[in-house]
Amino acid sequence: MTRQLPNVGKYQLLYLYLRDRFADRVVLTFGEIESLLGTALPEAARHESSWWSTADTSAASEQSDSWTSANRGAEVNFAAQRVVFERD
Repeated sequence: MTRQLPNVGKYQLLYLYLRDRFADRVVLTFGEIESLLGTALPEAARHESSWWSTADTSAASEQSDSWTSANRGAEVNFAAQRVVFERD
C-alpha cells in the first residue's frame, strides 16, 4: 500500500525534503529553497511575513501546506534571507 502524498503543488519537493530530514530543526536560505524547487520564490516570500504564516488555517496555501504536512512550522528571517523549519 502506497502512502498518498499531500497536494502541495509546486512545493512538493520542499515537502519531501523537510519530511525526510531527521533533524528537528532545518535551516534553509531562500536560495537553497529555490534550488530545491527549481524556480524562484515569489516576491511576496521575500518581504511579507503573511506568505510564511500558517495562523489562518482557512487561508491555507500550497507553500504552508508543504511544511505543515511535514509536521513543521516556519520562522522567516528576512534580513538573513533564511527560514527555520522547526518540527512541531
